[in-house]
Amino acid sequence: MMYNHPHPGELLREDVLIPLGIEVSEAARRLGMSRTSLSRVINGHAGISSDLAVRLERAGVSTARFWVNLQANYELSLAERRDQPKIVPLQEWAVQTGAAIKSP
Repeated sequence: MMYNHPHPGELLREDVLIPLGIEVSEAARRLGMSRTSLSRVINGHAGISSDLAVRLERAGVSTARFWVNLQANYELSLAERRDQPKIVPLQEWAVQTGAAIKSP
């Protein structure tokens, strides 16, 4: 099943900054980053990095793992929608070539 996950920056803007009434400049200052960098995230032009996720956790906005998972889910949803090359299962190759298969 494919989901169209929202960009995590959109959630940061809509579910955190707007309800708290915090402007981008003030949020960026409190998070120790430039206004431009935070603006790029909340407008969907940049992802939430591990460093920003840690800063958000330290600022009391959920956990770093939450933000990293949101970013990963968003990126996976984009990858699933893109055309991918034909993929041949690796075990199929092993059977065709007689290669030994080790269990992980």
